[in-house]
Amino acid sequence: MHDARLSYADIGQAAGLSAPAVHERVKRLRASGALKGMQAALDGASIGKPFLAFIHVDADGWGKSQRMIRLKAFPEVEEMHSVAGDTCVILKVRTSDALAMERFLSQLYVLPGVRGTKSYVVLSTYLERPVQADVTQEWPDVGMPPE
Repeated sequence: MHDARLSYADIGQAAGLSAPAVHERVKRLRASGALKGMQAALDGASIGKPFLAFIHVDADGWGKSQRMIRLKAFPEVEEMHSVAGDTCVILKVRTSDALAMERFLSQLYVLPGVRGTKSYVVLSTYLERPVQADVTQEWPDVGMPPE
């Protein structure tokens, strides 16, 4: 999970398995859907997309229209979630600047059923990571422990 560039032999050495055994496990993880893929983690600012926002979309119904789903054609859309609560869909969108974000928002407002949006512009990112394999087994009784 931490370095997809490792060879099966390197992973096997760390896990106490042979390279073919690691290869078989990876094949099974892919086939089961547990391993969705192996991508490079890009830095938004370094590739000309430093402007990050989370956009809450209020729409008729659940908002999961085929037109809304077509927003995935824009490479600026990094995530799209259908949610419960006071909004229908949450988008994670990364653009070059505020003007590009405004242009993206204009694409939302032409979709039938979209009643409004709330945009939350990110000022700083403290943690951004993919799904983690670990699971917390025991939660602290009261808050986080002191440093």
